[in-house]
Amino acid sequence: MLNEIEQEKKRAQHLFYVSLKYTKTKDVILNLIEHWKKLISLCIEVLLRKAKKAKKIKEIPTIPKARERMIRQLYKEDIIDRVMDLYSFFRRLPNLEKFGEHEFRKNVALRVLDSGKETVLNMEKLKEYNELICKEFVDYVRHS
Repeated sequence: MLNEIEQEKKRAQHLFYVSLKYTKTKDVILNLIEHWKKLISLCIEVLLRKAKKAKKIKEIPTIPKARERMIRQLYKEDIIDRVMDLYSFFRRLPNLEKFGEHEFRKNVALRVLDSGKETVLNMEKLKEYNELICKEFVDYVRHS
């Protein structure tokens, strides 16, 4: 399972550092977010399996919302809350209204309307997410 996490992390980082550098479009950003979502999902699976092995839980839920809730209950760390908030946002993203901005330019961004609130996913925000997910969260999962 950790091998799958490493493979997904490599795919996400390639999209972030290479594809997004040369192809500055909203589609690349959306693809990157899908890979991050899958990476977080794999990490959640690992954390839940560890909790089950340690007999903290009886069974692992299959529904993403229930998994997210259980992870929040089992692991009270700040990084878990931040990543689970992000994961929840990534799961809602396909149903939200999205607009690409400055495509094929240096400051490409994706504007997302989430229940009246506008979120701008620009390169700085994506860099912050990459640091949180691919470095901090994956390291946390590996060492927990």
